[in-house]
Amino acid sequence: MRDRLILLPGWGLGVSPMEPLAAALRGLDEHLRVEIEPLPALTSNDPDEWLEELDANLPQDAWLGGWSLGGMLAAELAARRGERCCGLLTLASNASFVAHEQWPSAMAAETFEGFLAGCAADPRQTLKRFSLLCAQGCADPRGLSRLLLAGAPSTSPDVLMAGLQLLAQLDTRAALQRFRGPQLHLFAGLDALVPAEAAGELLALLPDVEIGLVEQAGHGFLLEDPHGVAGAIQAFLHESGDD
Repeated sequence: MRDRLILLPGWGLGVSPMEPLAAALRGLDEHLRVEIEPLPALTSNDPDEWLEELDANLPQDAWLGGWSLGGMLAAELAARRGERCCGLLTLASNASFVAHEQWPSAMAAETFEGFLAGCAADPRQTLKRFSLLCAQGCADPRGLSRLLLAGAPSTSPDVLMAGLQLLAQLDTRAALQRFRGPQLHLFAGLDALVPAEAAGELLALLPDVEIGLVEQAGHGFLLEDPHGVAGAIQAFLHESGDD
């Protein structure tokens, strides 16, 4: 199924941020089947439960990709599937979302704790803050933030909280090293959530995979320039498919 790509969205904002990219990819290659899979609506923050649900629901032998949290889950699932995954692509997706001693190029733990506390107190306001951070560094941050928020589904506070707790736990370094298929990881130079330095850290960890940095762009770059991102993905799929 080298003609099938499954995309997983990020935290809280649903599938709508991925739709322009999926449409652009379909426009570039009519034979490519692009599907966006919503994240599991789980109240558990156990990564294994999330991965088991995704593994049960997603077709085998497809390309896996995702934005932010979706990219981290795609990486873990690719490693779990091994040869049953054609390849992996991630967009603005860090190996660890929260900084720690072995991975400093990430969000400060205190900042993330503020997100958790905010989500517990006022989930809607936290989503608004998150959408503003996603849009920071883009050409029209306020417009993009409104667009992201307008498309966000109505998600229960418990599910939102579980997603954030999951985000804090995931560290995909081992999964990325274990997965032997082709990999493409795109980062944004002005990302307010995933520092641009993470691209260099990942290149040091994985010298044999494709890593790109979109210089003048923020976390929501896939929504701001879906055709540019689709072009990079299509080139990667074709190059990897020819191996």
